[in-house]
Amino acid sequence: MGLLDALFGRSKQVQPNLDALFALPTAALTLEASAQMRPTGVGAVCFRQVEGGPFARLKDEITTLLGGAEPEEHVDDYGYTWLVVRRDPSQMSELCTDLHAVNSTLEAAGFGPSLLCTTIGLRADSGQGLALVYLYKRGTFYPFAPVDAARQQRDNALELQVRALVGGDLNIEPDVSRWFPVWGAPGL
Repeated sequence: MGLLDALFGRSKQVQPNLDALFALPTAALTLEASAQMRPTGVGAVCFRQVEGGPFARLKDEITTLLGGAEPEEHVDDYGYTWLVVRRDPSQMSELCTDLHAVNSTLEAAGFGPSLLCTTIGLRADSGQGLALVYLYKRGTFYPFAPVDAARQQRDNALELQVRALVGGDLNIEPDVSRWFPVWGAPGL
């Protein structure tokens, strides 16, 4: 970053670090031990829709990488596409490897600018859902705890508690204004 960048308030863009996804199993263990939250076995990669033949071929390649398990494709109310990967909840490491493969494949094919986030779902014994969200363009994580999607209510206290619990495991996004809600995210 140069002097003019500093004067005009420009900052160097953070590069995504997809290997950070491999810290999620440790964070999940921390949440299971401290907050009785367990993985749902569902993770998803969210991106802007890409049309046409190249994406269809890319989805075939992703299916091959996932050992023949085709990811579910879900389009949310905002027009974003989610590629959903399911594993047994006890296979958190394998789920993270699958999500890394999906992200890496999309990135290598030139769809990196379309990537928005990656989520993994957790659920408390009480039924409260939680997502650990990886912001692709920031290289950071944050928790999202929806309470009532219809009324767009979330449990901010739980989100702050989770931040404190997994702050040693994950690179948490320091700017809470960037903790945007992912209503309708698969796995919640």
